[in-house]
Amino acid sequence: MKKVILFYKFIKIDDPVKLMEEQKLVCPKLSLKGRILISDHGINGTLGGNKTDLDKYIKQNNTNPQLQNIHYKWSDGGDEIFPKLSIKVRDEIITFGAKSEIKVDDHGLIGAAKHITADELHELINQKGDQVIFFDGRNSYESTIGRFKGAVLPNIDKASEFLEEIKDPKYDYLKDKIVITYCTGGIRCEILGTLLINRGYKHVYQLDGGIVSYCEKYGDQGLWEGSLYVFDRRMVINYSDKTKKLGSCVFCNNKTNRYINCANQICNLLFLSCSDCSQKKYCLNELRSGIVI
Repeated sequence: MKKVILFYKFIKIDDPVKLMEEQKLVCPKLSLKGRILISDHGINGTLGGNKTDLDKYIKQNNTNPQLQNIHYKWSDGGDEIFPKLSIKVRDEIITFGAKSEIKVDDHGLIGAAKHITADELHELINQKGDQVIFFDGRNSYESTIGRFKGAVLPNIDKASEFLEEIKDPKYDYLKDKIVITYCTGGIRCEILGTLLINRGYKHVYQLDGGIVSYCEKYGDQGLWEGSLYVFDRRMVINYSDKTKKLGSCVFCNNKTNRYINCANQICNLLFLSCSDCSQKKYCLNELRSGIVI
């Protein structure tokens, strides 16, 4: 059986290069593919392979005190959804451009928002109603096809734009609300929650384990609607055969959650296209000029 694991941990890493080299020894032996980023404040990874090999990988990580007690989130897939194995050292394990604000100790991220589970979230909403506001910690093309109902959706294309985005006065009304940050697996919304707290937001929570953990329990039968965008060859995950289509085809405007890369390799833009229009092999840029390839 093949699977994918998503994981991260904020912890002070004294020698990121050494940890990178250790990971580069372990992963190829287990025929794992995916991406791992390491910095002096933690590790962030997505790996695919045989479940038995992923279990061995987790067991190996648990022999390292710094990598113990990681919450691994599982999903369907395998090594074939990744083109290769990439393990690198970076300044940040998610590039927010906020390295000076990211402080960690042996217990994790200092000043982080309180984690809230799916069940605790439902209970909080039952108690506080419209005082609870979801704040999406992902890129706009991710939230276009899936988000929590009523969520605030920042207009950004990459995480490094959040620092400037949250300066906008349009978000000031949230400072006295109960804000729930969320993202795919938990890491981006953990950083975002800290950034919001540092800027005067009074009641900030982070959805524990992100969308993946929430949908493991509730699928799209709870507060989540639409598809989950993922950064591998799967591109989207649907949690039922009745998943709501929130996106629109850029060519015919029919509802779709189907992302594709442009058929023109020079263009290679990522856009939403229904199955009928994608068969015509449109190039988005050329279509705007009246050309179909």
